[in-house]
Amino acid sequence: MLRNILSVGGYTLISRLTGFARDIMLAAVLGAGATMDAFSVALRLPNHFRAIFGEGAFNQAYVPAYAHVAEKQGQQAANLFADRLFTVLFLIQVVLLALALPLMPWLVTLLAPGFKQDPATFALAVALTRITFPYLLFVTMVTFLGATLNAVDRFSAFAAAPILLNIGVMAALAVPFLFPGAAYAAAWGVAISGLAQWVLLYVAAKRAGVSSKLVRPHMDLGVRRFLKAFGPAVIGSAGVQIAIFADTIIASLLPRGAYSALYYAERLYQLPLGLIAIAVGTVALSAMSRQVARGDEAGANRSQNRAVAISLLASAPFVAAFIAIPDLIVAGLFQRGAFDAEASRAAGTVLFAYSLGLPAIVMIRTQVSAFQARGDTRTPMLVALAAIACNLTLKLFLWRDWGAPGLALATAAGAWVNLLTLFVLARRRGWTAPDRRLPGFVAIVGVATIAAGLLAWWFASPAQAWTASLPQPLLMAVLLLSTAAGLLYVAIAGIGLKMTGLLRLLR
Repeated sequence: MLRNILSVGGYTLISRLTGFARDIMLAAVLGAGATMDAFSVALRLPNHFRAIFGEGAFNQAYVPAYAHVAEKQGQQAANLFADRLFTVLFLIQVVLLALALPLMPWLVTLLAPGFKQDPATFALAVALTRITFPYLLFVTMVTFLGATLNAVDRFSAFAAAPILLNIGVMAALAVPFLFPGAAYAAAWGVAISGLAQWVLLYVAAKRAGVSSKLVRPHMDLGVRRFLKAFGPAVIGSAGVQIAIFADTIIASLLPRGAYSALYYAERLYQLPLGLIAIAVGTVALSAMSRQVARGDEAGANRSQNRAVAISLLASAPFVAAFIAIPDLIVAGLFQRGAFDAEASRAAGTVLFAYSLGLPAIVMIRTQVSAFQARGDTRTPMLVALAAIACNLTLKLFLWRDWGAPGLALATAAGAWVNLLTLFVLARRRGWTAPDRRLPGFVAIVGVATIAAGLLAWWFASPAQAWTASLPQPLLMAVLLLSTAAGLLYVAIAGIGLKMTGLLRLLR
């Protein structure tokens, strides 16, 4: 498991680094005003639908179903099962695309009603979203092929695919003279990257012998079992997206730049989600699905405990940094060109609020896997909807007085409700068995996290003074502080876990 997690995490790290380079270019070229707000909506709308119908719902229902068919009926039956679902998914996406393009003004109005007060921003958002929306078709096919590859323990290609999105946007921004404007260049970069990602996954699936083709749909037992799990998974994924929709809608009603502050802060807190939560969750779900299909409940519990320990250990440094020096991190990465100090402070405040829920957000996928591996997508759906209700209620109370940070704080609270509820339900059903060594593990990681955060906070001002004469002084200060705090974290956590023998939880 650890080797696969490192493989996924490594490619995801490259993806996040190129993503930061992409966002640095976007910040310098588009800034944090109306143009960036319009492009953010154009990028977010297809991503909402992808998360609902693609990687969110589909992966949760598909990987356990595929593992069950392969274990019980053999690989040939699993391939036929995949072909039939591929056909259905492709047809759904074609219909969705055909409906969305003419209805784009209505969709943008639904997503960002505040833009109607600025006709120029609204028109730009509609035009850009029509360009980016076909990305949904390609990336959904990418998600399907990636889920199939994950089910047979092939993780690299799917983890590497998002790198092409970042490269596509940066390449297009490098030649803006070929487009009506820089925002149009970025939108076309998104669309073209979808095709490139599909080619990459198709070649990888072909080599693995699991590429899918269009066939006549047939409602056999495997497909019916999948659809039974897929419905609740769609609703559960839609619940998460409803909360993000709410952020988008409310942010469009706040002063200009609020949406951009959410975007840049979200990009930063998504880093540990991609590096850790998605990597660990993807590998854990695949391993636990096979173990449950074989009746190996003890093995499934060991896999889950290992996933929990890895998630905690790897995510804690991000929590320390985002709480201790959020403004400096945003400034170091994005403050240049059209992105000024005020934009850095706004995004930093949002990042701090997001970080309060980061441990829960990272851990949710390790808990959801206990249900999904057993074919239960209904319970996570209901829990997600309850958490979203809490989230939305808090947003309505906080947005007027707290603005964008209030929206992020509500998201953090909803994540904790989601995580704790899942744990309690899984524990009652006997689907999770926390290792008795976990409390000691958490304590040691907690001490290391607090120490690293205090070091970064205490030396934030001195570090900026030390790097003032260097090129990119704010970025150099962030690198200096993160290196020092990271070494301290590794030293305290490493020594503590080794002396107590708790490192064995990671193996």
